[in-house]
Amino acid sequence: MGGPAEGHDGPGGRRYLPIAEHGLIGDLRSVALVGTDGTIDWYCCPAFDAPSVFASILDADRGGCFELAAAVPARTKQFYFPDTNVLITRFFTEDGVGEVQDFMPLDGDPSEAERHRLIRRVVCVRGSIPFRTRVAPRFDYGTRPHTVRLTGETAVFEADGMALALTATVPVETDGPDVRGDFKLSEGESAVFALDKVGGDVVPRRCARTEAEEQFAATVTYWRRWLAASRYRGRWREMVHRSALTLKLLTYAPTGAIVAAPTTSLPERLGGERNWDYRYVWVRDAAFCVYALLRLGFTGEAEKFMDFVTRHISPGDGKHSGPLQIMYGIDGRTELPETTLGHLEGHEGSAPVRVGNAAADQLQLDIYGALIDSIYLYDKWAKPISSDQWDDVCALVDWVCENWDQPDEGIWETRGGRKNFLYSRLMCWVAIERAIRMANRRGLPADLPRWRECRDTIYRRIMSRGWSEARQAFVQHEDGDVLDAAVLMMPLTKFIAPTDPKWLSTLDALTEELVSDSLVYRYDPQSSPDGLRGDEGTFSICSFWYVEAMVHAGRIDEARLAFEKMLTYANHLGLYAEEISHTGEQQGNFPQAFTHLALISAAFNLDRALG
Repeated sequence: MGGPAEGHDGPGGRRYLPIAEHGLIGDLRSVALVGTDGTIDWYCCPAFDAPSVFASILDADRGGCFELAAAVPARTKQFYFPDTNVLITRFFTEDGVGEVQDFMPLDGDPSEAERHRLIRRVVCVRGSIPFRTRVAPRFDYGTRPHTVRLTGETAVFEADGMALALTATVPVETDGPDVRGDFKLSEGESAVFALDKVGGDVVPRRCARTEAEEQFAATVTYWRRWLAASRYRGRWREMVHRSALTLKLLTYAPTGAIVAAPTTSLPERLGGERNWDYRYVWVRDAAFCVYALLRLGFTGEAEKFMDFVTRHISPGDGKHSGPLQIMYGIDGRTELPETTLGHLEGHEGSAPVRVGNAAADQLQLDIYGALIDSIYLYDKWAKPISSDQWDDVCALVDWVCENWDQPDEGIWETRGGRKNFLYSRLMCWVAIERAIRMANRRGLPADLPRWRECRDTIYRRIMSRGWSEARQAFVQHEDGDVLDAAVLMMPLTKFIAPTDPKWLSTLDALTEELVSDSLVYRYDPQSSPDGLRGDEGTFSICSFWYVEAMVHAGRIDEARLAFEKMLTYANHLGLYAEEISHTGEQQGNFPQAFTHLALISAAFNLDRALG
């Protein structure tokens, strides 16, 4: 290794910026997290699940980073260029105002796509400002040593099997394994840094100021043209569109895959062990994403994900002998072994840092409902599925009919043993019920008598053994009395009428026990051990489910208040991690697709109810 990088200090001398103090840029293949201090401290190249190049968010000393900031004391503000994923970090100093414009071009040229160019354009807006930069890559999560070679204005960082080229329009110099630079800009002047993956047919190529301006304009045009297809015209347009732009950033263009989040091991609680790798395709999360994108009119993304499903997830040939895997690599691979990176200290010392995800081997029966519901909606709102796809649906439903009645790990991927989770039963019901709808609407061949009988059996099972007389509520698992926010999906999936007395009683029980100032805990780990130590924050997707459940129950004013409160917990850019801590901080991997798609759904339904 080329020696540890010096950790960069955040506001007030903190070694780590809070998770929420970041923005996101990307090229539909990978992303970078840019801190409000101007430092890129997370970047995996050339894909979401590739080893990191910059990972100081997980280890301030060993992870590597790309610093670019005013060299004098400055107040900062970060925002997106309107209706785009171009990120601006502005520095306010005593002598002037400057900004760093961060983006990854999307110019449609296949050869350039392999470059994975990341552009950092520095502009002095007023007065004059000294800037400093340090580029300190640490390849393969900081385990692979590299060399640096500086020729003129191009520095090439090279490790075994991987090379990055940095070109700059201002002088830089090597400093051990890093590159540094100090420069001063006056009003109207700019500097450009471009970081490329090079090798093979992709050679280092400088990025002149004029080219950076053109790429900036082209990238802005790309995102605005994409967003213009949105059909959403409701009250919360800015937040809904930011969520849509974020979901788009989490799509992997070569395959149509949608990752759950672009990071790994950001802690669900500082100092805790609930640190997981989310850079993969969860069938559940991606299927719900399709729903959210279809709601907004983005049928192209839904079609690409359906292509991914057909190629990698569906049983094929109508033959399916075992359960679907719950998650896949962005290229469709099924092997995702979980390992621990013991040399990284973790965000704010929150170890372990994990790569891969052992939950891939779990049984989670709810994914069948999420997947078939998304196929049903695609067939209804986008375009009819093919005969081969219908054969796959039939095979999946037949498997569900044979296997729904078994314990599993459930939606929350507990590591405390399998149980008969109500949510898993509910989504098995959804899988069969949506397939029946498709068959009836289009006259497709199906074993409808068997499907109906199984659907009705699951319904009666949930109503009898998922209901607790003692709690007067539907509960987490059969014959238990633990409350679980996942049951909020019961009315949302049309399993139960949203004004059914049993459901209203459940909603009241959830409100009393799991809701705190409109924020919703998924369950109480003390009363429902999940095999892991420590507490956790409120789950943001559950908070948006709660809003939607209240909308359907006719509690519109309460729903609107809860929704508006949730919006105040977003970060400065409108982004959400998985959870919100007791003190209001974002926790967990960031940003999380699940949270943003739930925001879109809640906004859509609340808008419709308000008229």
